[in-house]
Amino acid sequence: MANIRLLPDQLISQIAAGEVVERPASALKELLENSLDAGSSEVQVSLLQGGVKQLRVADNGRGIMQDDLVLALTRHATSKIATLEDLEAVNSLGFRGEALASIASVSRTQLLSRASGEKYAWRISSEGSDISPIEPAALDSGTIVEVADLYFNTPARRKFLKTEATEYGHCEEAFTRAALSRPDVTFVLQHNGRVISRHASAAAEKRFAEVLGREFFDEALALDESAAGLRLWGMAAKPSFNRNSRDTQYVFVNGRFVRDKLIAHAIRQAYQDVLHHERHPAFVLFLEIDPALVDVNVHPSKTEVRFRDSQAVHRFIFHALHKMLAVPTGVTNAVNNAGQAAFNPFTPQAGAPAAYPAFQASMDLRAGERQGFYETLYGGIRPEAAGQLTPDVSLPGALGTPQGESADEYPLGFAIGQLHGIYILAQNRQGMVVVDMHAAHERIMYEKLKNALDRDIVAMQPLLLPVSFGADRLEVATVQEQLAQADSSLRHLGFDIAILSPNTLAVRGIPAMLQGADAVALARDVLRDLREFGASRALLERRNELLGTMACHAAVRANRILTIPEMNALLRDMEATERSGQCNHGRPTWFQVTMNELDKMFMRGQ
Repeated sequence: MANIRLLPDQLISQIAAGEVVERPASALKELLENSLDAGSSEVQVSLLQGGVKQLRVADNGRGIMQDDLVLALTRHATSKIATLEDLEAVNSLGFRGEALASIASVSRTQLLSRASGEKYAWRISSEGSDISPIEPAALDSGTIVEVADLYFNTPARRKFLKTEATEYGHCEEAFTRAALSRPDVTFVLQHNGRVISRHASAAAEKRFAEVLGREFFDEALALDESAAGLRLWGMAAKPSFNRNSRDTQYVFVNGRFVRDKLIAHAIRQAYQDVLHHERHPAFVLFLEIDPALVDVNVHPSKTEVRFRDSQAVHRFIFHALHKMLAVPTGVTNAVNNAGQAAFNPFTPQAGAPAAYPAFQASMDLRAGERQGFYETLYGGIRPEAAGQLTPDVSLPGALGTPQGESADEYPLGFAIGQLHGIYILAQNRQGMVVVDMHAAHERIMYEKLKNALDRDIVAMQPLLLPVSFGADRLEVATVQEQLAQADSSLRHLGFDIAILSPNTLAVRGIPAMLQGADAVALARDVLRDLREFGASRALLERRNELLGTMACHAAVRANRILTIPEMNALLRDMEATERSGQCNHGRPTWFQVTMNELDKMFMRGQ
């Protein structure tokens, strides 16, 4: 039986290196954090062979004093904390004093630095456990750290490194995170002597566009919310810009990149209503919080954190994102009056613009055979504009904005027709709008149901003639269980279902706003959810799925012919409905095709 003994310092450092320096990217992350902590305004990274052969980080920060160079390569030596109180309120990226020593223990490391105000620069080198004497060096300012031949003295560990391309990819990701975290700092990345990226100091929005691409920037919404000492800012992409992986998800807590389950869950919940469950949102978000309220000393890589009041942080992030996503781009956000009486969703509401003439029904598409076709189509255009082939949306009449109305008040424009009984074609100032009428109506009904349920006012509409249907024993048992409850979920949702016999149920009432739905199919789906998940879970955990099922039944179906006033009523409802850019399954409800895009299709102006 072996005796207990102290391990040699070199072995201790190599063990620590195994936790902190998993691969070249881990070393790069630690060195970048040191540069940022030193107040650098410019950081240059150079890699050879994916960082395995050499990794060099140069900055123009405060530098290291000559007398501190040996300590910089010593374990648990740091300038960033001194007491337990400091550890409990860390506001720097590094603080443990082990990263540089761990890196040096498994590589050939050279450290050059010139401290602010000093006349000379100094160099110190190490090769594993061997540290060279300090000697003068040439350097204008700041610090340069060169790490060569990573894991040269631990060949077993070196075998676990991947190909050059893979290791470089991880290093580039570490560089990207640092560049996103500090837009005010200039970052340069070279690989094998070639400049790969250069990001000059810039505003945050410009840095996001440079690093994550213009497509992300154009499809992202700006966010800046504060409450109770918390601030969340950054950009999050609209649900229509979704990914098949989490490759465009960046969260920073007090400037530190983290992978936190609590934050991830809050973001997922905020998007769950508007994003398909197999897709992932894209975002770059910064959470600012009192350092004393978050513990960053919970993982060797410092990518995990723990919050003192995790529920408050979760609620804040969820509500901030939920609020942002509730306002679809180009659509006016208006608060629904959930308590109003039920109405036909395709009936123009009070205050809506006058309906267009219902010319669609009289339109003969055999234009070559009927001279009156164009007269029917463009009959409302002013005489002075009659020569224009493309009517302007500001013109009155069948294709223009009603007299006295501003086109800007109606971002989705006005309907001009229906395509294959599925899509509504509308015209606005930008060009053409194409609307999936079922998906759009489904979102409208879904939001109305949510608002009504939140206010406990889901009105029931008794059916003139109850509808009976054959039911299995589980469906009957579910209704029987509901009838025995004083506050049943069925009544809460606006249903009245009776038992006629051991195998027959009758639907006597359904939610008033769903009166156009198939009563039997709707009742079966609701009973299935109540049976499978229980009444409490159906109304709490699976509330949105249940309401989504109900909304889908009520939404207008494909191949239903709508009149122009009905189409315009749907467009106006979309403009007044939160999150109307996507249905509750995450599919888009409408697309804008601009005049520029149409001109390109037809090569106009070329």
